[in-house]
Amino acid sequence: MLYTYKEAIDLFENQYRLEKAINDGELFKIEEGIYSTNSNETQLAIISKKYPKAILSGYNAFYHHHLTDMIPEKYDLATLSKAAKINDERIHQIYVRDDLFMLGAVEEEFEGTKIKIYDKERMLIELLRNKNSMPHDIYKEILLQYRELIYDLQIWRIQEYAAIFPKSKMIQKALDEEVL
Repeated sequence: MLYTYKEAIDLFENQYRLEKAINDGELFKIEEGIYSTNSNETQLAIISKKYPKAILSGYNAFYHHHLTDMIPEKYDLATLSKAAKINDERIHQIYVRDDLFMLGAVEEEFEGTKIKIYDKERMLIELLRNKNSMPHDIYKEILLQYRELIYDLQIWRIQEYAAIFPKSKMIQKALDEEVL
């Protein structure tokens, strides 16, 4: 189980007992501010614990939703537009407007780790919005996957999301022409 520094201090009552637990192998210091009862934790678990307000987005969300087999080099994390910059080489931070931030955010379990991630419907909107900034082959791969599972998606939710985003007419047109 993962703990932040504050949680570890609360658990072991003070700094001395925390250090003793680490020395005795009862607890492991994974990285600065993150501790675990296991010596081996996944990067996703560590990042989810370290940045609990961030939401997995971008290529990582497409990968975790099985829409692409490309394993991203960095973790795409969406944060509020006024959030502090994340200085972590593993992270690609995506700033999102406050009114759009929680739209489509869900909590899922992935390989034993609870993660915040955007649902497939929100990610379809993100795909269409970011079409011109993505490599064409990856865009087409993900789009083909969406076409295959379109009947499993909640179309009303996609349309609701599209109406809220800027350039909603462009998104709706792309949705009608390329996906539906």
